[in-house]
Amino acid sequence: MGEMSETGRLILLGAPLGNPADASARLRDVLATADVVAAEDTRRLTRLARDLDVTVPGRIVSYFEGNEERRTPELVEVIVAGYTVALVTDGGMPSVSDPGYRLVRAALDAGAPVTAAPGPSAVTTALALSGLPCDRFCFEGFLPRSPGARRSRLRALAAEERTLVIFESPHRIAAALTDLAAAFGADRPAALARELTKTYEEVLRRPLGELARWAAEGEPRGEITLVVAGAPETTPEPPGEDELRAAVAEREAAGESRRDAITAVATEYDLRRRDVYTIVHR
Repeated sequence: MGEMSETGRLILLGAPLGNPADASARLRDVLATADVVAAEDTRRLTRLARDLDVTVPGRIVSYFEGNEERRTPELVEVIVAGYTVALVTDGGMPSVSDPGYRLVRAALDAGAPVTAAPGPSAVTTALALSGLPCDRFCFEGFLPRSPGARRSRLRALAAEERTLVIFESPHRIAAALTDLAAAFGADRPAALARELTKTYEEVLRRPLGELARWAAEGEPRGEITLVVAGAPETTPEPPGEDELRAAVAEREAAGESRRDAITAVATEYDLRRRDVYTIVHR
């Protein structure tokens, strides 16, 4: 390792999704100067460094789902000792459905600085390419693997009005799309992004039912990000006269004056006070 600095730190590296040309200048600089580089796949890191014509002088260690619990305290010790540790996954930002959260949390708990050299993200890239609303969205990561748990989760998400971004593996995408079409409706707009930034990048913008049929015809290859339109906003039915009278009566029974009760009910249902007054006294 290089000369120890006064304060160590953890740097999260946003790695290219597929095209090495998307790598930032900062990512190159950090790879060339970090004391330790923790990589989800050390072979992929070696290929990336070769593609970027960068020499990695620091110690390279593996950091993936199978060893992150054991390796996290080791890396924190290195950071606390004053060295720089860089964390890189196979693509995109660490911690986003990839290893990283455990190390970030442990470094922060140890009082160590944590920063990032931000870069590509499959979540925002697929969202931007989908042609679906991007102003409000939520990220679901990978759906549950078991069919029962997946269907239960999708039923809970069916009324979500924000655009959804979901990761899925090629061998489960057909079943996932079938369950999505059943839970959300076959006509719900969606986009399936495959192999983003790579030679065979493909974005299919079709309703869920059509995507499910497409996936069933043959197992798609490559990493898949699915973007699904949110549920249509529903306009609540206006309250009936009996409901308004009951709401006013309930407030009166709780001790409010009729005047205050009518005002409160009119505000709650976005109605004119005069209209509620007329209904109550009719």
